[in-house]
Amino acid sequence: MSHAHGTRVQEFIGDPVSDAPPVGREKLEEIFQDIQADLRFDHELNGCLNCGICTATCPSAHYYDYSPREIVQLLWTENLEGIYDAMQEKIWACAQCYTCAARCPFGNSPGGLVMLMREVAIKHGMESARNVLRPFSRVMLKLISTGNQLSPDMISKDGFPDWGPNISKVDAPLATLRKAIPVPTLHTTKTAWEVNLKTSVELYTIWEETGVLESLKTIDQNLFDVITDIMDEKRDEWDEFLEDQEDEDED
Repeated sequence: MSHAHGTRVQEFIGDPVSDAPPVGREKLEEIFQDIQADLRFDHELNGCLNCGICTATCPSAHYYDYSPREIVQLLWTENLEGIYDAMQEKIWACAQCYTCAARCPFGNSPGGLVMLMREVAIKHGMESARNVLRPFSRVMLKLISTGNQLSPDMISKDGFPDWGPNISKVDAPLATLRKAIPVPTLHTTKTAWEVNLKTSVELYTIWEETGVLESLKTIDQNLFDVITDIMDEKRDEWDEFLEDQEDEDED
């Protein structure tokens, strides 16, 4: 007597009412393999009871069409079409608070899995990644070129109108307050963005060697070109500084 052998892998799950153009099976498998190949994948996904604790405690699930449980189930069953669909919008709703990881009885980390999916979306130059990251081009420029992104001086109701009425609470005389109550770190725009030349070059090398810049190139070619030009100039300055130091030592 033969017994049927079940499998958790869903060979094909399509959307018969969707007008979205079909994505080739080979491309879907490539995307999933990139997610699965990450060293963090096996640490973040251990199994799923489909209990829903992660979704019940997820802040984003209360406000968006997003469910951590769905993300885990899609990856656990290797639902390639569903994974690709989730990468078009749903994964960008996660706030990365990792409440899901703290509550999961199986030790899964849906937030960590979302992070992997986001990185793969960037790697493949998905339009969803372009749309999400495009407004942050200025922040990314500062982060990559100086290692810093925002400082309190930049936070104002004019600069962040999407924060709602509470943004008015930070519209205070910060400069005056800092003089009255000086803080050790001096988080001002000027000091936050003053970075040693050597540090700046080292940061750029890290972004380059770890593949961050190559990923950025697939998303925003213009920003990539700007950062490359800036860092080429800084590298030239650093080389000139080293040459001057050698000349002084010889003298």
